[in-house]
Amino acid sequence: MKYAAVIEYIQDADKVNAVRPTHRAYLTSLIEKDQLFGSGPFDDGYGALIIYEADSPEAAEALLKADPFHAAGVFVRWTIRPWKMVFSNPRLMPA
Repeated sequence: MKYAAVIEYIQDADKVNAVRPTHRAYLTSLIEKDQLFGSGPFDDGYGALIIYEADSPEAAEALLKADPFHAAGVFVRWTIRPWKMVFSNPRLMPA
């Protein structure tokens, strides 16, 4: 099942940017294990949306808490909700 996490970041761009490479390496590892459906930051600097593939909300939160952004204190707060994709438009997917 998919779980969407809406995550708020700290407002320290230097810290976020410093940890971003290890955060993205972690997300890449989740893709390789089929535990990440998609992710990306909000353009306004608020945080990010990460959609995990997990067996439960607790398992999704465990993936979030294993993220280097969490360990570095970048994640301030989050909400995790079960999410079901009904429609998608492949023409609008990023290349």
